Amino acid sequence: MADSSQHDPLSVGELITLADAAEYAGLAKRSLNDYIKRGRLKAKRVGLFWLTTHAAIDEYLASRSLDNIPKKYRDLS
Repeated sequence: MADSSQHDPLSVGELITLADAAEYAGLAKRSLNDYIKRGRLKAKRVGLFWLTTHAAIDEYLASRSLDNIPKKYRDLS
């Protein structure tokens, strides 16, 4: 039996382009490409294009807690 707490965010909702994902997340498309290559953002390649979902973007953004950012990069102003 599959663990229902482990869902694939790429199966939730409609696939969107990285340009749309970047606009949704308020991030640069180049950054999203980097996160995909590092395995931090779930996406799939269709032909020449990477596609993701709003759910995958939301999951990535939720993973960016202050605790996961090295102290030297935190803005503590």
